Amino acid sequence: MLAVMSFSEFLQFFEYPFVWYAIIVSILIAVCSSLLGVTLVLKRLSFIGDGLSHVAFGAMAVAAVAGLTNETYITLPVTVLAAVLLLCTSGRKAKVGGDAALAMISVSALALGYLIYNLSQSSNLTGDVCATLFGATSILTLTQFDLWLCVAMSVIVIVLFVLFYNKLFAITFDETFAKATGVKTGMYNLLIAVVIAIIIVIAMNLVGSLLISALVIFPALSAMRIFKSFLRVVICAVIVSVVCTLCGMLFSLWLGTPTGSTIVAADIVAFCAFSLCGFLLRRRAK
Repeated sequence: MLAVMSFSEFLQFFEYPFVWYAIIVSILIAVCSSLLGVTLVLKRLSFIGDGLSHVAFGAMAVAAVAGLTNETYITLPVTVLAAVLLLCTSGRKAKVGGDAALAMISVSALALGYLIYNLSQSSNLTGDVCATLFGATSILTLTQFDLWLCVAMSVIVIVLFVLFYNKLFAITFDETFAKATGVKTGMYNLLIAVVIAIIIVIAMNLVGSLLISALVIFPALSAMRIFKSFLRVVICAVIVSVVCTLCGMLFSLWLGTPTGSTIVAADIVAFCAFSLCGFLLRRRAK
Protein backbone atom coordinates (compact mmCIF):
# COMPACT_ATOMS: atom_id res chain seq x y z
CA MET A 1 0.00 0.00 0.00
CA LEU A 2 1.36 3.43 -0.96
CA ALA A 3 2.35 5.72 1.89
CA VAL A 4 1.04 8.94 0.35
CA MET A 5 1.94 12.03 2.37
CA SER A 6 0.16 15.35 2.47
CA PHE A 7 1.33 18.19 0.23
CA SER A 8 2.63 20.18 3.21
CA GLU A 9 4.69 17.19 4.36
CA PHE A 10 5.98 16.79 0.82
CA LEU A 11 7.14 20.42 0.72
CA GLN A 12 9.08 19.92 3.95
CA PHE A 13 11.41 17.55 2.09
CA PHE A 14 12.91 20.48 0.23
CA GLU A 15 14.26 21.94 3.47
CA TYR A 16 16.92 19.21 3.55
CA PRO A 17 20.20 19.58 1.59
CA PHE A 18 20.31 15.90 0.60
CA VAL A 19 17.06 16.32 -1.37
CA TRP A 20 18.59 19.15 -3.42
CA TYR A 21 21.74 17.04 -3.90
CA ALA A 22 19.54 14.30 -5.31
CA ILE A 23 17.67 16.71 -7.61
CA ILE A 24 20.88 18.22 -9.01
CA VAL A 25 22.46 14.81 -9.57
CA SER A 26 19.25 13.52 -11.18
CA ILE A 27 19.21 16.41 -13.67
CA LEU A 28 22.88 15.86 -14.55
CA ILE A 29 22.36 12.11 -15.01
CA ALA A 30 19.29 12.72 -17.18
CA VAL A 31 21.20 15.12 -19.44
CA CYS A 32 24.26 12.89 -19.81
CA SER A 33 22.36 9.66 -20.41
CA SER A 34 20.12 11.18 -23.08
CA LEU A 35 22.97 12.80 -25.03
CA LEU A 36 24.50 9.53 -26.16
CA GLY A 37 21.24 7.59 -26.09
CA VAL A 38 20.41 8.79 -29.60
CA THR A 39 23.78 7.61 -30.93
CA LEU A 40 23.43 4.20 -29.28
CA VAL A 41 19.93 3.68 -30.71
CA LEU A 42 20.92 4.70 -34.24
CA LYS A 43 24.07 2.54 -34.14
CA ARG A 44 22.01 -0.37 -32.77
CA LEU A 45 24.15 -0.55 -29.64
CA SER A 46 21.35 -0.17 -27.11
CA PHE A 47 22.32 -3.44 -25.42
CA ILE A 48 25.77 -2.11 -24.40
CA GLY A 49 24.29 -0.03 -21.59
CA ASP A 50 22.54 -3.07 -20.18
CA GLY A 51 25.68 -5.21 -20.35
CA LEU A 52 27.92 -2.61 -18.74
CA SER A 53 25.36 -2.02 -15.99
CA HIS A 54 25.71 -5.69 -15.00
CA VAL A 55 29.47 -5.23 -14.87
CA ALA A 56 28.98 -2.18 -12.65
CA PHE A 57 26.80 -4.31 -10.34
CA GLY A 58 29.56 -6.88 -9.94
CA ALA A 59 32.15 -4.16 -9.29
CA MET A 60 29.87 -2.50 -6.75
CA ALA A 61 29.44 -5.81 -4.94
CA VAL A 62 33.23 -6.15 -4.63
CA ALA A 63 33.50 -2.57 -3.37
CA ALA A 64 30.73 -3.13 -0.82
CA VAL A 65 32.34 -6.31 0.53
CA ALA A 66 35.72 -4.56 0.67
CA GLY A 67 34.10 -1.92 2.88
CA LEU A 68 35.02 1.06 0.71
CA THR A 69 33.30 4.27 1.69
CA ASN A 70 33.21 5.35 -1.96
CA GLU A 71 32.43 2.50 -4.34
CA THR A 72 33.22 4.64 -7.41
CA TYR A 73 36.95 3.95 -6.97
CA ILE A 74 36.35 0.34 -8.07
CA THR A 75 33.14 0.64 -10.09
CA LEU A 76 34.35 3.32 -12.53
CA PRO A 77 37.67 1.78 -13.68
CA VAL A 78 36.19 -1.74 -13.89
CA THR A 79 33.24 -0.56 -15.99
CA VAL A 80 35.47 1.49 -18.28
CA LEU A 81 37.80 -1.50 -18.69
CA ALA A 82 34.83 -3.70 -19.59
CA ALA A 83 33.72 -1.14 -22.19
CA VAL A 84 37.19 -1.18 -23.77
CA LEU A 85 37.27 -4.99 -23.80
CA LEU A 86 33.84 -5.15 -25.42
CA LEU A 87 34.99 -2.75 -28.11
CA CYS A 88 38.10 -4.86 -28.76
CA THR A 89 36.01 -8.01 -29.20
CA SER A 90 33.64 -6.39 -31.70
CA GLY A 91 36.03 -6.67 -34.62
CA ARG A 92 35.73 -9.24 -37.34
CA LYS A 93 38.94 -11.04 -36.33
CA ALA A 94 37.84 -11.54 -32.74
CA LYS A 95 37.45 -15.17 -31.69
CA VAL A 96 34.40 -14.27 -29.63
CA GLY A 97 31.85 -12.00 -31.30
CA GLY A 98 30.83 -8.71 -29.73
CA ASP A 99 27.31 -9.85 -28.84
CA ALA A 100 28.58 -13.14 -27.37
CA ALA A 101 31.31 -11.35 -25.41
CA LEU A 102 28.74 -8.88 -24.07
CA ALA A 103 26.49 -11.72 -22.94
CA MET A 104 29.40 -13.54 -21.27
CA ILE A 105 30.70 -10.49 -19.45
CA SER A 106 27.31 -9.18 -18.32
CA VAL A 107 25.95 -12.51 -17.08
CA SER A 108 29.24 -13.40 -15.38
CA ALA A 109 29.40 -10.03 -13.61
CA LEU A 110 25.79 -10.28 -12.48
CA ALA A 111 26.21 -13.83 -11.15
CA LEU A 112 29.55 -13.14 -9.45
CA GLY A 113 28.21 -9.95 -7.91
CA TYR A 114 25.28 -11.76 -6.33
CA LEU A 115 27.61 -14.57 -5.20
CA ILE A 116 29.96 -12.08 -3.56
CA TYR A 117 27.03 -10.45 -1.75
CA ASN A 118 26.02 -13.89 -0.42
CA LEU A 119 29.56 -14.78 0.68
CA SER A 120 29.79 -11.48 2.55
CA GLN A 121 27.07 -12.75 4.93
CA SER A 122 25.38 -9.38 4.91
CA SER A 123 22.64 -8.96 7.51
CA ASN A 124 20.47 -7.25 4.88
CA LEU A 125 21.31 -9.20 1.73
CA THR A 126 17.95 -8.68 0.05
CA GLY A 127 17.97 -4.96 0.77
CA ASP A 128 21.56 -4.53 -0.46
CA VAL A 129 20.91 -6.37 -3.71
CA CYS A 130 17.59 -4.60 -4.39
CA ALA A 131 19.11 -1.20 -3.71
CA THR A 132 21.96 -1.91 -6.13
CA LEU A 133 19.76 -3.43 -8.84
CA PHE A 134 16.78 -1.08 -8.67
CA GLY A 135 18.15 2.06 -7.04
CA ALA A 136 15.67 2.14 -4.11
CA THR A 137 16.22 5.41 -2.22
CA SER A 138 20.04 5.41 -2.39
CA ILE A 139 19.90 8.64 -4.40
CA LEU A 140 18.80 10.37 -1.18
CA THR A 141 21.93 9.29 0.68
CA LEU A 142 24.34 11.26 -1.50
CA THR A 143 26.99 13.30 0.27
CA GLN A 144 28.42 16.61 -0.85
CA PHE A 145 31.47 14.73 -2.15
CA ASP A 146 29.19 12.50 -4.26
CA LEU A 147 27.52 15.63 -5.62
CA TRP A 148 30.77 17.24 -6.75
CA LEU A 149 32.06 13.96 -8.16
CA CYS A 150 28.89 13.63 -10.24
CA VAL A 151 29.16 17.26 -11.36
CA ALA A 152 32.77 16.72 -12.46
CA MET A 153 32.01 13.55 -14.43
CA SER A 154 28.89 15.10 -15.96
CA VAL A 155 30.86 18.14 -17.12
CA ILE A 156 33.39 15.80 -18.75
CA VAL A 157 30.63 13.94 -20.59
CA ILE A 158 28.90 17.12 -21.80
CA VAL A 159 32.15 18.80 -22.89
CA LEU A 160 33.27 15.69 -24.82
CA PHE A 161 29.89 15.47 -26.56
CA VAL A 162 29.96 19.15 -27.59
CA LEU A 163 33.60 19.06 -28.75
CA PHE A 164 33.21 15.92 -30.83
CA TYR A 165 29.59 16.40 -31.92
CA ASN A 166 30.41 16.47 -35.65
CA LYS A 167 32.54 13.32 -35.45
CA LEU A 168 29.90 11.48 -33.44
CA PHE A 169 27.29 12.56 -35.98
CA ALA A 170 29.45 11.21 -38.81
CA ILE A 171 30.11 7.77 -37.31
CA THR A 172 26.50 7.46 -36.20
CA PHE A 173 25.02 7.66 -39.69
CA ASP A 174 27.79 6.33 -41.94
CA GLU A 175 30.82 4.95 -40.16
CA THR A 176 32.30 3.47 -43.34
CA PHE A 177 32.21 6.79 -45.19
CA ALA A 178 33.55 8.63 -42.13
CA LYS A 179 36.48 6.22 -41.97
CA ALA A 180 37.14 6.69 -45.68
CA THR A 181 37.33 10.47 -45.19
CA GLY A 182 40.00 10.11 -42.52
CA VAL A 183 37.94 10.10 -39.34
CA LYS A 184 39.48 7.87 -36.68
CA THR A 185 36.32 5.87 -36.12
CA GLY A 186 37.96 3.43 -33.71
CA MET A 187 38.98 6.25 -31.38
CA TYR A 188 35.51 7.79 -31.39
CA ASN A 189 33.84 4.43 -30.83
CA LEU A 190 36.17 4.00 -27.86
CA LEU A 191 35.15 7.47 -26.66
CA ILE A 192 31.47 6.47 -26.85
CA ALA A 193 32.13 3.26 -24.89
CA VAL A 194 34.08 5.06 -22.16
CA VAL A 195 31.50 7.85 -21.84
CA ILE A 196 28.67 5.30 -21.58
CA ALA A 197 30.60 3.55 -18.83
CA ILE A 198 30.92 6.84 -16.93
CA ILE A 199 27.21 7.54 -17.36
CA ILE A 200 26.31 4.10 -16.02
CA VAL A 201 28.47 4.55 -12.93
CA ILE A 202 26.98 7.95 -12.04
CA ALA A 203 23.44 6.65 -12.70
CA MET A 204 23.75 3.60 -10.44
CA ASN A 205 22.47 5.42 -7.35
CA LEU A 206 19.51 6.85 -9.23
CA VAL A 207 17.86 3.94 -11.02
CA GLY A 208 20.01 0.92 -10.14
CA SER A 209 22.02 -1.27 -12.47
CA LEU A 210 19.09 -3.09 -14.08
CA LEU A 211 17.16 0.03 -15.07
CA ILE A 212 19.95 2.21 -16.46
CA SER A 213 19.30 1.18 -20.06
CA ALA A 214 15.79 2.62 -19.83
CA LEU A 215 17.24 5.98 -18.81
CA VAL A 216 19.52 5.94 -21.85
CA ILE A 217 17.15 4.54 -24.49
CA PHE A 218 13.59 5.71 -23.73
CA PRO A 219 14.13 9.50 -24.14
CA ALA A 220 15.85 8.93 -27.50
CA LEU A 221 13.09 6.63 -28.73
CA SER A 222 10.44 9.11 -27.57
CA ALA A 223 12.07 12.01 -29.43
CA MET A 224 12.38 9.91 -32.60
CA ARG A 225 8.61 9.43 -32.72
CA ILE A 226 8.22 13.11 -33.71
CA PHE A 227 11.55 14.57 -34.88
CA LYS A 228 13.85 13.39 -37.68
CA SER A 229 16.77 15.81 -37.41
CA PHE A 230 19.66 14.45 -35.31
CA LEU A 231 20.14 17.71 -33.41
CA ARG A 232 16.41 18.12 -32.72
CA VAL A 233 16.16 14.53 -31.53
CA VAL A 234 19.09 15.06 -29.14
CA ILE A 235 17.63 18.30 -27.74
CA CYS A 236 14.18 16.76 -27.36
CA ALA A 237 15.65 13.64 -25.74
CA VAL A 238 17.47 15.78 -23.17
CA ILE A 239 14.29 17.70 -22.31
CA VAL A 240 12.21 14.52 -22.07
CA SER A 241 14.84 12.82 -19.92
CA VAL A 242 15.09 15.73 -17.49
CA VAL A 243 11.31 16.15 -17.18
CA CYS A 244 10.67 12.40 -16.70
CA THR A 245 13.51 12.05 -14.20
CA LEU A 246 12.32 14.99 -12.10
CA CYS A 247 8.67 13.86 -12.26
CA GLY A 248 9.60 10.31 -11.36
CA MET A 249 11.79 11.40 -8.49
CA LEU A 250 9.25 13.83 -7.03
CA PHE A 251 6.44 11.30 -7.32
CA SER A 252 8.61 8.67 -5.64
CA LEU A 253 9.16 11.03 -2.70
CA TRP A 254 5.47 11.83 -2.49
CA LEU A 255 4.14 8.29 -2.93
CA GLY A 256 6.98 6.44 -1.21
CA THR A 257 7.72 4.31 -4.29
CA PRO A 258 11.20 3.15 -5.48
CA THR A 259 12.93 6.02 -7.24
CA GLY A 260 14.34 4.07 -10.19
CA SER A 261 11.12 2.25 -11.03
CA THR A 262 9.07 5.44 -10.82
CA ILE A 263 11.43 7.28 -13.18
CA VAL A 264 11.27 4.42 -15.71
CA ALA A 265 7.45 4.44 -15.41
CA ALA A 266 7.50 8.17 -16.27
CA ASP A 267 9.71 7.41 -19.28
CA ILE A 268 7.24 4.74 -20.44
CA VAL A 269 4.33 7.19 -20.17
CA ALA A 270 6.30 9.78 -22.16
CA PHE A 271 7.15 7.22 -24.84
CA CYS A 272 3.49 6.26 -25.22
CA ALA A 273 2.47 9.93 -25.40
CA PHE A 274 5.12 10.73 -28.05
CA SER A 275 4.19 7.62 -30.02
CA LEU A 276 0.56 8.73 -30.07
CA CYS A 277 1.52 12.28 -31.09
CA GLY A 278 3.76 10.95 -33.83
CA PHE A 279 0.98 8.73 -35.14
CA LEU A 280 -1.49 11.62 -35.20
CA LEU A 281 1.00 13.91 -36.94
CA ARG A 282 1.76 11.32 -39.64
CA ARG A 283 -1.93 10.66 -40.16
CA ARG A 284 -2.63 14.38 -40.46
CA ALA A 285 0.22 14.79 -42.96
CA LYS A 286 -1.42 12.23 -45.25
